Amino acid sequence: MNTRNLWVDYAKAIGIVLVVYGHVVRGLLNAGILQDAEFHGLVDSVIYSFHMPLFFFLSGLFFYSSFVKRGTGGLLVNKIDTIVYPFLVWSLLQGSVEALMSRYTNGGVSFSEVLTVWEPRQQFWFLYALFLVFCLAMLAYRWAKPLAFFAVFAFGALVYLFQNAGPEDFFFTFTAQNFVFFAFGVWFNNFKQAIEEQAGRVMLGSGLLFVVLEYWFHGLLGLVYTDRGLATLVLALNGIVFVSATCMVLAQRPLQWVLTLGALSMPIYVMHVLSGSGARIVLSKGLHINDGLLHIVAGCAFGILVPVAIAKLLEARGINGLFEAPAWISARRWLRPKAETPRPAV
Repeated sequence: MNTRNLWVDYAKAIGIVLVVYGHVVRGLLNAGILQDAEFHGLVDSVIYSFHMPLFFFLSGLFFYSSFVKRGTGGLLVNKIDTIVYPFLVWSLLQGSVEALMSRYTNGGVSFSEVLTVWEPRQQFWFLYALFLVFCLAMLAYRWAKPLAFFAVFAFGALVYLFQNAGPEDFFFTFTAQNFVFFAFGVWFNNFKQAIEEQAGRVMLGSGLLFVVLEYWFHGLLGLVYTDRGLATLVLALNGIVFVSATCMVLAQRPLQWVLTLGALSMPIYVMHVLSGSGARIVLSKGLHINDGLLHIVAGCAFGILVPVAIAKLLEARGINGLFEAPAWISARRWLRPKAETPRPAV
């Protein structure tokens, strides 16, 4: 990766650590191991006010250049291989494990629920939503020039603000709640260099605003991240800018382990619930240890390190097919001759 984009892996690393922490704590609350639900609920809402929007933003950053290079069909088959395929594989794999181990987990899952992949479960909603957002983006940016990127972002913001007036189904809900942040990532490229040149000042300014906004939203207004509207949109956008500027500063002296976490954010995302929940089950059911802090540390450590170790082992052995479609069933193999016609740059 270009050294000027190392901050993106830093942002992915921060985002994935927050994802693991959030799911570990939610699991511990559901299991009754953590008791202070009000405090942990507040932390959860602060995290969720920006960390998933951050991932949609990061996906939007490289969308347009890839779209110009691959064309509509080429990008579509690429996303089938890299988003739809792992969504299906891991939804079925994790769901099957949960069904088999339901007596030890927080909620019973049946195999019939596992097979209803059109209704995403657990963390896999993100991959489901991301593919829908990519499909919408390929339509929205088909004729859009860079100068029109703000207009697409503004349209996404309007849909976000008035999402309650739309239909209550997965397709509309996921795109209405998340397309705006993807579009912000596309538009961000128009002024990214200016942010990079003033990263320290932007970090301080957006960091101070982050504290003020979060206190105003959660403390004074008493709202949570699911109370979506103008306030949550502003919270998320400022949080994205804060994390991005911070990562631009930190990546000036990059640490390899942070870059590794960012590069392996997909394996961590699809495996962390299994490994983190496994740590909770071993500690509570096997060792009868119910110390909340120990559970949080162990759950996060296992949720991050086990997926990293597995991904590294598979890479060293040359084994693929868990995180991206292998060549023999790849959509690219079957559709590439017609699909990968580059679209003209605008």
